[in-house]
Amino acid sequence: MVTNTLTLNLNSVDLTDDQFYQLCQKNSDLKFERTAKGDLIIMPPVGGESGNREAEMIADLVFWNRQTKLGYTFSSSTIFKLPNGGDRSPDAAWIKKEHWEALTPEQKRKFPPIAPDFVIELRSATDNIETLRYKMQEYMDAGVKLGWLINPQQQQVEIYRLGKDVELRNLPTELLGEDILPGLILNLDCY
Repeated sequence: MVTNTLTLNLNSVDLTDDQFYQLCQKNSDLKFERTAKGDLIIMPPVGGESGNREAEMIADLVFWNRQTKLGYTFSSSTIFKLPNGGDRSPDAAWIKKEHWEALTPEQKRKFPPIAPDFVIELRSATDNIETLRYKMQEYMDAGVKLGWLINPQQQQVEIYRLGKDVELRNLPTELLGEDILPGLILNLDCY
């Protein structure tokens, strides 16, 4: 059975940031996001294959970051309060050290009000590709510098760069962290 994402239009309900935070805390068994337009998204859990792929990508990012000590790595459990109003949780995210350390302890404890410098979205069997592309565009509009949308179902990856056209590559491929994550190499040969 495939479970679909549920999107609720809350335009007539003025859900404050604190109310959204409390909703997430009181329903920790559910995964929520909020679009820049204010729509509330309730997402299903992912299956084993997607969970494993996500863990492997996060591990690659963590190992690279431990060597370089350039920033901080975050899992899909982290919700970021984006400057454009969205509350999003990428499958993996990374923030440059000086950007993260500029936040207050309170900002770090709740949903950090910052756009990550880098994000990864991994399409699972329950994800709609157009919805993910919209999410990636929200990241770019919020100031994310580099993003990868990995789509195993179509054997492709979309590379998003701030201020540039989306680059499409077929899998398997090798992705580079470019000047955002210097020296990071992600081999996508097992997708």
